[in-house]
Amino acid sequence: MKEEAETLVRMGQLAVSNDPGGVLTSLGLGSCIGLALVDAAKTVAGLAHIMLPEARAGVDDPARFADTAVPLLYDEVVRLGARKHALRAVMVGGAHMFSFDKGGVPALDVGLRNEAATRLALDALGLAVSGACTGGSTGRTMRVRLGASSVTVKEAGATEYVLWKGAA
Repeated sequence: MKEEAETLVRMGQLAVSNDPGGVLTSLGLGSCIGLALVDAAKTVAGLAHIMLPEARAGVDDPARFADTAVPLLYDEVVRLGARKHALRAVMVGGAHMFSFDKGGVPALDVGLRNEAATRLALDALGLAVSGACTGGSTGRTMRVRLGASSVTVKEAGATEYVLWKGAA
């Protein structure tokens, strides 16, 4: 059995692959969003580790922000041969990890805002979410296994499970 080639996708990064033995992994998704775009039949996938909802003018690291990472990830998987009609989007993260308030008023929930901005950017591309494990207050790890056409999630202290499984 061929060993899987794991690519770590860290905060503010994205990666794409068409390697059937490839695994794209994001560790420690708290308020961040892990977004996978997968074309199972073409064995093409990408994963972005999105940190914040929207980029500010002059920012040169588009993979960090939902409004710029989503179209960039889409362009990259299409460049590798993914087809728009076959793409499936899977999201993990968006947890409420920090409890800040100003004068008794809760501060804006970054995880919730990240999820909303990611969904909005997907909508703009005409892509629906096929699977999601978002919200709550627990960190998660996300793995996209290209050969298995699957996305798994493992919440802190729990067992890894298949969140989405595509048919090739």
